[in-house]
Amino acid sequence: MENKTEDVACHTDCETSGRKSHHPERVKKDLTNRLNRIEGQIRGIKGMIDKDVYCDDVITQISATQSALNSVAKILLEGHLKGCVVDRLSEGDNEVLDELVVTIQKLMKK
Repeated sequence: MENKTEDVACHTDCETSGRKSHHPERVKKDLTNRLNRIEGQIRGIKGMIDKDVYCDDVITQISATQSALNSVAKILLEGHLKGCVVDRLSEGDNEVLDELVVTIQKLMKK
């Protein structure tokens, strides 16, 4: 599936309960499809453990699932940078950089 992360956009929405992301429907659909596949992978891993599948095979599937989650995070992070971060910086909100550093640190722990 074509990856058009420039269409992923985050916005500050002060009229509601705080910040919100606003993604085009096709981006939401892509992310949802990816997450549904990941959910299936997790169920498969649980089944492998129930069936006493060889540990190395289970670890291989866990690694594939982590990679799939990382792909979702990359799409969201790129959209966040191109949307939220740029918008907030243009509004003079430099606090977004500290927030971004924390977010990247969380991603790098994995």
